[in-house]
Amino acid sequence: MRTTSILVDDDILIDAGTGVADLSIEAMMAIDHIFVTHSHLDHIACIPLLVDTVIGMREKHITVHATCETWKILKDHIFNWKIWPDFSVIPDEVDPFLRHQEIRLGETIDLNGCKITPVPANHTVPAVGFQLDSGRASLVFTGDTTSCDPLWEALNRIGNLKYLIIETAFGNGEAALAQLSHHLYPSLLFEELKKLESSPEIFVTHLKPGEESEIMRQVSNGAMGINLQPLMPQQTFIL
Repeated sequence: MRTTSILVDDDILIDAGTGVADLSIEAMMAIDHIFVTHSHLDHIACIPLLVDTVIGMREKHITVHATCETWKILKDHIFNWKIWPDFSVIPDEVDPFLRHQEIRLGETIDLNGCKITPVPANHTVPAVGFQLDSGRASLVFTGDTTSCDPLWEALNRIGNLKYLIIETAFGNGEAALAQLSHHLYPSLLFEELKKLESSPEIFVTHLKPGEESEIMRQVSNGAMGINLQPLMPQQTFIL
């Protein structure tokens, strides 16, 4: 089972779930930046393993772009010397292997022409999604979220939105569990999509393992003419 990770331009990760394990050592060595939507394990599991794997093979540090709330959770519960060494102070605090760069909603980070902007999300822990903008087109990855009006307000301000990757973690039969855990399910997904004023290509992700076909069947049955596709492993987007 592979969990959330999106590789951008060879040197940027959006989240670092177990999908990072599909990369070669050489590909891992090229990663300079990790943008984190939130602190849940399926989105951050490979950060400590990635750092530990490549850090002796490269001179440059790795930057984790995350909200202060998310970084504190990582420091308190992962890089705490009990679960994993604190690479933010190794070899020392002046020049550590792992550095934190705070991100804030609506503030764009420009990395060699790839502009990445945090957008709102609504989850059980502090969370964001990300807009990736090449100048020609934008992709938005919602990360984990349930109903979130500020997210749609942000999306409706994006004039070049080409792709939307949105989660739908549970089927309609588990709506109560989805609401408790702040995830979407097909019926709620359709209600949320009514708030979108543009027509990007939409890809559904974060499907519960073992229930992917049934969730996508419910998505397809309720789509009402909207083209909703499952996000596929190693799928490529060109912006």
